[in-house]
Amino acid sequence: MEPSPKRPPTLDEVAARAGVSRTAASRAINNTPNVSRAKREAVARAVKELGFVPNPSARALATSRVGAVVLAVSSDEPGLFADPFFAEVTVGVSAGLEQSDFELILLLANTVRGKERLQRLLRSRRADGVMLMALRGDDPLGRLAEEADLPVVFGGLPLKGEPRWYVDVDNRGGARLAVEHLVRGGRRRIAMITGQTDTRVSVARQLGYSEGLTLAGLPTLTVEAGDFTEEGGAVAMERLLSAHPDLDAVFAASDSMAIGALRVLRQHGRRTPEDVAVVGFNDLASARYSTPPLTTVHQPVRALGQEMARMLVAAIEGQDPSPLILPTRLTVRESAPAEGASPTSASASA
Repeated sequence: MEPSPKRPPTLDEVAARAGVSRTAASRAINNTPNVSRAKREAVARAVKELGFVPNPSARALATSRVGAVVLAVSSDEPGLFADPFFAEVTVGVSAGLEQSDFELILLLANTVRGKERLQRLLRSRRADGVMLMALRGDDPLGRLAEEADLPVVFGGLPLKGEPRWYVDVDNRGGARLAVEHLVRGGRRRIAMITGQTDTRVSVARQLGYSEGLTLAGLPTLTVEAGDFTEEGGAVAMERLLSAHPDLDAVFAASDSMAIGALRVLRQHGRRTPEDVAVVGFNDLASARYSTPPLTTVHQPVRALGQEMARMLVAAIEGQDPSPLILPTRLTVRESAPAEGASPTSASASA
């Protein structure tokens, strides 16, 4: 009797021998992007040791694209994409994809169900890449996307680590600009309203605030945390006034929180900017129409989304784009006029 022919090794056996997922093994064999060198080498050794021969039809399937990318935001707030900041980011992402053939999928992924939806979407290969935003603390969302062996671009750095591809703004430098402007305007007791303390953006802006005060030889007042919302800024402003009734300026880490602070200052009979100057961060449309119009750190929000999309498309196409930090600048309006200017005349960008 002739011995039965030896069964050829399977992709699952290659993955097990290499110690990687089946998806990672497939992507390494087919030389698709976003697979680490260590995984590629482990898979290559396993292929050689087992004598694995890829199936041509499977190869074609593995290298095909579905024509969609995901913008996943780590928030369970249903109205998030109506928020001016995220609305601008989404417009920028759409513009960045305009010259490509990719469709955009928006996904809120902070809840357990939201993460499960993202996981199902990635496992079923219904997307070619992912953009992640608003990660907080040790958010598992980043690991979930990276485990899918798809290109992942971060909009803003996570609190820990530095991913391969990201687009961020100069949060630290922008916050320092705000404090330096207030100091030039003669302010000496400058408080801060920060955002959630488990986000990289809040940490960076608070560092810039502290650096600005240190360089000016001024003390750091109590920093109160908000949540990047108008109501959060109002609550934080109440606490600041209680702790430091003699403060003469406030730097808020978002325009929404600054507008909440302006409201509370009016309620307490404090004039802006005569008694308390206020500076925000973002320079969204709401800053122009607040009472008084808000001096704020301008960040290119729409460009942030556009560059995220461009970076993701480049990564999907097999390129290795460099991370990008976008610049910030100060837009001066009536809530904190330029040094020597009257409140009604300070409306130019600085």
